[in-house]
Amino acid sequence: MLHQQQQRRMFMAALLALVFILAAVSTTEAGKKEKPEKKAKKSDCGEWQWSVCVPTNGDCGLGTREGTRTGAECKQTTKTQKCKIPCNWKKQFGAECKYQFQAWGECDLNTALKTRTGNLKRALHNADCQKTVTISKPCGKLTKPKPQESKKKKKEGKKQEKMLD
Repeated sequence: MLHQQQQRRMFMAALLALVFILAAVSTTEAGKKEKPEKKAKKSDCGEWQWSVCVPTNGDCGLGTREGTRTGAECKQTTKTQKCKIPCNWKKQFGAECKYQFQAWGECDLNTALKTRTGNLKRALHNADCQKTVTISKPCGKLTKPKPQESKKKKKEGKKQEKMLD
């Protein structure tokens, strides 16, 4: 019986401690002031409009572009940004437009030109690019390919000449 009384006292003490802790936590929460939420600054500034990239030297490589935006209370309405025009892109279609080209077509004997089509792969900085482009070039000489055996014989002949020297 004594053992049961000790267990009851311990249980009551634990229960009172739990009630005391819950009361303290709720009092602390009630005492905190609610922080006013930060109002999201909504700017009346417009979107940035960017000019084309102008290379510093030549027609490709590093350069700059100008950005402008409108708005009555904008802190900044113009800014300059560094940019780069890759030198291996076809500038014929715009230096900021990259195309994936198909293989060259057959030679048109009437025009002596062969053509191929390119589909837009990527445009830099929201450039205005055509979806597909076509390029032409002269066919060049129409020659028959040389057989492989003659090349091997020439190489062997050169090796024998070097060995004789």
